[in-house]
Amino acid sequence: MKQISYSSTNPPGLLQKALAIVVTAALAVLGFMFSAVLLAIILIALVAGGAYMWWKTRKVRKQMRQMQEQVRDFQTRGTTSESTVFQGEIFEGEVIEGEAIRVGESRETRR
Repeated sequence: MKQISYSSTNPPGLLQKALAIVVTAALAVLGFMFSAVLLAIILIALVAGGAYMWWKTRKVRKQMRQMQEQVRDFQTRGTTSESTVFQGEIFEGEVIEGEAIRVGESRETRR
């Protein structure tokens, strides 16, 4: 078989190899610098976004804390009597096994 050579020049010398190593090292250093800058920018954006979300949700967090306190208060009282559970609600008519039965509806109200 015939050997195909794309380069018509001599193999690289010591100077060319050293220059290639220096250029490669410089490009690697530049790549690391740009990636470090990009990482810093991303971290700053994440911190700023987190601070913005924390500031905007402060009212919701306050409401959640108040509701948790109310639940804790209710649980510590331990009262499950009908008077506290259904306080203020008015039931009219009869409810049997989940079915509602109308009581006292006249023909005059249907018209």
